[in-house]
Amino acid sequence: MAENNLIHETSPYLLQHAHNPVDWYGWNDEALKKAKDENKPIFLSIGYSSCHWCHVMEHESFENEDVAKFMNDNFVNIKVDREERPDIDDIYQKVCQIATGQGGWPLSIFLTPDQKPFYVGTYFPVLDSYGRPGFGSICRQLSQAWKEKPKDIEKSAENFLNALNKTEKVSVPSKLERSILDEAAMNLFQLGDSTCGGFGSAPKFPNAANVSFLFRYAKLSGLSKFTEFGLKTLKKMANGGIFDQIGGGFHRYSTDAKWLVPHFEKMLYDNALIPVNYAEAFQITKDPFYLDVLKKTLDFVLREMTSPEGGFYSAYDADSEGVEGKFYVWKKSEIKEILGDDADIFCLFYDVTDGGNWEGNNILCNNLNISTVAFNFGTTEDKVRETLQHCSKKLLDIRSKRIPPGLDDKILVSWNSLMVTAFAKGYRVTNDSRYLDAAKNCISFIENNLFSEGKLLRTYKNKTAKIDGYLEDYSYFVNCLLDVFEIEPDPKYLKLAIKLGHHLVDHFWDSENNSFFMTSDNHEKLIIRPKSNYDLSLPSGNSVSAFVMLRLFHFSQEQQFLEITTKIMESQAQMAAENPFGFGYLLNTISLYLEKPVEITIINPENSQLCNSVILEYIPNAIIVTVQNSDQLFALSTYPFFAGKSFEEKTSVFICKNFTCSLPLHTIDEINSDL
Repeated sequence: MAENNLIHETSPYLLQHAHNPVDWYGWNDEALKKAKDENKPIFLSIGYSSCHWCHVMEHESFENEDVAKFMNDNFVNIKVDREERPDIDDIYQKVCQIATGQGGWPLSIFLTPDQKPFYVGTYFPVLDSYGRPGFGSICRQLSQAWKEKPKDIEKSAENFLNALNKTEKVSVPSKLERSILDEAAMNLFQLGDSTCGGFGSAPKFPNAANVSFLFRYAKLSGLSKFTEFGLKTLKKMANGGIFDQIGGGFHRYSTDAKWLVPHFEKMLYDNALIPVNYAEAFQITKDPFYLDVLKKTLDFVLREMTSPEGGFYSAYDADSEGVEGKFYVWKKSEIKEILGDDADIFCLFYDVTDGGNWEGNNILCNNLNISTVAFNFGTTEDKVRETLQHCSKKLLDIRSKRIPPGLDDKILVSWNSLMVTAFAKGYRVTNDSRYLDAAKNCISFIENNLFSEGKLLRTYKNKTAKIDGYLEDYSYFVNCLLDVFEIEPDPKYLKLAIKLGHHLVDHFWDSENNSFFMTSDNHEKLIIRPKSNYDLSLPSGNSVSAFVMLRLFHFSQEQQFLEITTKIMESQAQMAAENPFGFGYLLNTISLYLEKPVEITIINPENSQLCNSVILEYIPNAIIVTVQNSDQLFALSTYPFFAGKSFEEKTSVFICKNFTCSLPLHTIDEINSDL
């Protein structure tokens, strides 16, 4: 079987294409030089390993000998994994948005040898069909234009570049005041689906930061409808097919408004962002339902997405054996055979029918209360719970013997950092030491494998770490260091977080436009130096940087951190108020800033009842650090946050607000009256 230059890559997505007849290159100096030397246009194809339409286009076009021959003769063909190179993806996605009004993957862009785009689209069928030009004929037309109408191509490329430069200058400075949050909350609430929860209609995405913002705003405003909407969303998601009912973990998004039929891929970042919502919901309601979803999700990641070295893998495909969802769905007859007499209870609870709820199969989902099922079978709720647990385990064991979807086993710093945060929050509400261990192991893994000369690298696979870290890698990693530090305040975590905070300011900050670039000042030069400002499936590097700078300021009292977070928030607050859907994480940061963080230090946590009265409460604007022993407190005393606090023989709590601190508090009543 022929192979091309991708055979030397580590990305699972690029390796999927290593045996195409297309003479692919990775994005590297060799490929870019070849385009210049031979004066050939570049065909750039961007995708990721669990992307369904990427697989389709590969099969139709890139495995087609005739198409490949034409591509090889007339273009320099470059493949990029968008998860490895978010900077390249960000630039050319913006071009696609400008040209077509939408983006997505696979992203197909034709570039001049100096990387300027002149034609762009997403998926192209191999032949002209459905009114869409076929990939083969597009290649022929563009190759001809390149040779015969170079001026037209140059003009088109310049137009794109001008439009692109305009998109990077986004800033409408505004004052940071409560009205920003009021406007954002009302605008977001209007997008909500009052029947099924979530925002908009189909397809529906989890949007974790927006749910967090509604919870925060409800506490700030005292308006319970915002909490109720957030809880409804989380309940509907957990009961729908978007949640893997027996294996735990969330699929990418729902193709319908009811959360029933997911797009079956499972991404690490969704399973990192969503559990934080369930931890918050548990703190707000104390309802074990939310805790159960959180545990099932974190346990899924421990079981199926954790590498032996302690990092977390990136994604599972939607397809197995070439069929989407095949791994996850069931026939009723199959369930009856496996479960025997217990099948009736299981099938009623999980809505399993002979005809199925999706293409003749059953996606497990739940629309009934346990009490209804118990009543129906004349048994107790506990007995039903026991039966469901036992049945789920049986089915999961059988399912694990099926051919699994493909796993993308590269390890990304930014996504791993989100997962560390999820495990830290999970530990706080469950006290399950496995979660804290997973968080600490991952931080050690990143420290040992993804640092080079004091700088973060982005991606790791086959014992190889590469690509300089992006804004999101640094900001998410600093955030998770602080999350673990609050639970186990080893000074090394805070020291590293502050050091990397300075690195961000020194190498990523754009002082002219009051925001961070996506790439550092010594990163490879592309046609523009991109920025990411929107909180979409991932929070933007700018929003998370603002959040960590605010936290770092409270630990260190270094004014520079406060100045930078304020500048980011001021430059984007107006946009966030008007378009809250794209700024959920930033709104949480603005909310924290306006409410002013409450600094809570728990010293000597032996009285677990007293500790839990603080930790299990929903106090979104609190920074809560638990100091275990006097050595730890002594080692931390140089930081302003811990100055002047002494270790006591019994559990004591200090609460500081507006730069004034309480005396040590020793009872739950004292704490509650101070909060």
